[in-house]
Amino acid sequence: MIQILELSLHRGVQRLLHQASLTLHSGWKVGIIGANGVGKSSLFKLILGELQADAGELQLAGNQTIAHMAQEVTAVDRRVLDYVLDGDAQLREIQQQIEAAERDHQHHRLGELHAELDAIGGYSAEARAHQLLNGLGFLAGDAGRQVGELSGGWRIRLNLARALMCRSDVLLLDEPTNHLDLDATIWLEQWLRQYPGTLLLISHDRDFLDNVVGHIVHMQHEQLDLYKGNYSAFERTRAERLAQQDVQYQKQQQRVAEIENFVRRFRAKATKAKQAQSRLKELERMELIAPAHVDSPFSFGFRPADKVSNPLLTLHKADCGYSGKAILQQVSLSLAPGARIGLLGPNGAGKSTLIKTLVGDLAPLAGEKRGGEHLQVGYFAQHQLEALDLEASPLLHIKRLDGKASEQQIRDFLGSFGFNGDDALEPVKRFSGGEKARVALALIAWQRPNLLLMDEPTNHLDLEVRHALTLALQSFEGALILVSHDRHLLRNTVDDLLLVAHGRVEPFSGDLEDYQSWLAEQRRQASPEPRADDNRGNSAADRKAQKRQEAENRAKLRPLRQAIEKLEQQLERVSTELTGVEELLADAGLYQDANKDRLKTLLGQQGELKLRAEQIEGEWLERQEALEALEQQLSSAGEP
Repeated sequence: MIQILELSLHRGVQRLLHQASLTLHSGWKVGIIGANGVGKSSLFKLILGELQADAGELQLAGNQTIAHMAQEVTAVDRRVLDYVLDGDAQLREIQQQIEAAERDHQHHRLGELHAELDAIGGYSAEARAHQLLNGLGFLAGDAGRQVGELSGGWRIRLNLARALMCRSDVLLLDEPTNHLDLDATIWLEQWLRQYPGTLLLISHDRDFLDNVVGHIVHMQHEQLDLYKGNYSAFERTRAERLAQQDVQYQKQQQRVAEIENFVRRFRAKATKAKQAQSRLKELERMELIAPAHVDSPFSFGFRPADKVSNPLLTLHKADCGYSGKAILQQVSLSLAPGARIGLLGPNGAGKSTLIKTLVGDLAPLAGEKRGGEHLQVGYFAQHQLEALDLEASPLLHIKRLDGKASEQQIRDFLGSFGFNGDDALEPVKRFSGGEKARVALALIAWQRPNLLLMDEPTNHLDLEVRHALTLALQSFEGALILVSHDRHLLRNTVDDLLLVAHGRVEPFSGDLEDYQSWLAEQRRQASPEPRADDNRGNSAADRKAQKRQEAENRAKLRPLRQAIEKLEQQLERVSTELTGVEELLADAGLYQDANKDRLKTLLGQQGELKLRAEQIEGEWLERQEALEALEQQLSSAGEP
C-alpha cells in the first residue's frame, strides 16, 4: 500500500501539493495525469526518496522493491545485455556470491547459492532480458553492443528494459511510450497488463492508459484526486461535472459542434466499412467526452492555405532510402487535398524514410517525385525542436517568418497554443520539451501549409494539447500524412492506412485492431518453429477432436462473417449512389426556378440514401459486435 497523508510539497518557490491525501492499494495499476509542471515526476521522486515532503507523511509498505525507469544512462561502457541484467539486483548479488564461493572453494555454500539462483529464475534471466529487448524493438545483434553506441532515444528504451527486468513490487514509469513506436507501445501495453505488482504510470497516451490502468490520479489545484476506472471513465466523470457548470456551456457546445462537423464529413466519404465503423464509434465517444476539455487553455488550428494544387504531391515508382541503398521500392503515391493517411509498419521498416522523401530531405534513388505548383509543406519531426533558436522567443520566431504581422496578431495566435502574456516573450531555452513542441506546431500552423507531414508529433505533449491537436487536424483542410504511436490520434484524424513493410508501401484495409493482429502474426512467423516432437503427447484421438472443434467454431462464425461482408457491399453501393447524387447537387444551375422539381427529387434521394447508409452502418455494427463477442467467447473457452 502507498498512503499519502496531508502532504505538502514545494519545488523552489512553486507549491506542488498542499495537504493532499491519497491511498493506493497493492496490485493497483494507476495512471497519474495532469498538465505539464503540476508535479507528476516530483511525486515519483518523493516515492523514491529523492525528495522530502515539507509537511505530512508518505507511508510505504515495508520490504518493497521499487523499480523505476531512469532518464539518464551512465554505464556507457557496459554491454547492452549486461546493462539490462543489472536491473535484477538480486540476480547480480547471488551471481557475485557464487563467484566468491568458487574463488574461495566453499563447495558447501555453492549448492545453496545455486538453489537460490534457481528459485528466482536466474538460469532463464538472459532469455528474459533478450525477450524484453526484442519486445522494445532492439535487433538481435544489439545485445552484444556497447551502451555508448546507442542514440539517446534507444538508451531510454534500454532504461525501460532494465526497469522491467527488475522483479519489483512497485513499478514507476514516467512517460514510457515517448520514444517508442506503435509496435513497441502495443508490446509494452501487453507486458504491463500481466505485471503482478503495483504500477504507477505517468502517460499522455489515452489508449495506453485505457488498456493498462484501473485507476486514475488527477493532479490539479495542488491536490491528488482519485478516480476509479481507466482514462475514458475519468473523462466521462469529469465531463458530467463540467457540463453542469453554466459558465462553460457555450465553449462545450462549440467543441461538440466541431466534432459533429467532422463526423458528417467523414460519413460522406466512408467506404471501408470496418475502418469506418471503428472511426465512427471513436468519434461518438469523443463527442461524449468533449466537455471534459472545455477548460483547456489550448484551442489552436491550422490556418487555411492561400492556394492549393491537385494533386499536391506525387511519387511514381520511387525507390526511397539512404546512401544509394533502397529501403522502400516502387512507391507510387498521389496526395490530393483532403487526403488523410496514417502510416503503419514495424520499427525500421521505412516510415520516416518515406516522410523524409516526401518533404525533400531525401531525394528518390529512382523513379519520380513531383510537387504541385502551390505545394506548401508543414513538417513536424522531433529534430524540428532541436532546430529552434534557443535564444529567441515564440513571438520572435513568428516575427522572422512574417515581418508584416503585428505584435498583437502574433500574441493572439500564440495564446491559442498556451503562450499567454510574458510566456510569448520568454527565450525557448527555458522551455520544457512539451513547450518547445507547441512552438514548433505554432510555426507550422502560421505558415498555412496545404500538406502536413507529421512524424510522432505527440511526444512530450500532455493530454490537453493532444486533444487540441486532434481537433486541429480534424479541421485541417489540406492533406495529412501521420506517423504516431498515439492510437487515439490516428483513429480520429486519418481516413486511410498505409502499411510500410518488407520494402513496400501498400494500402492496409483493416483498422488498428487488425494491425495489432498483423503484428502478432509477424512475431509468430519470426519465432523459431516448434520441433516436430513437441506434440508427441497429442494422441490421434486428441488431434481428431481438435480438428472437429475447429470445424464447429468455423461453422458458428461463418454466418456472421458472411452477413458482415454482404452489408459492406451494400454500404459501398449506397455510398457510390450518394456520391453521384451529391455531385449532381453541386451544379449551381440546379437551383434555378426551372429546375425546382429536379432539385426536390435529388434532395429526396439524398435523404433516403443517407438514411439507408446509417441503417446499414447500424446493422453492420451490431453484427460486428456479435462476431467479436462470439470470437472472445470461443477464445476464453480455450477453443481455437
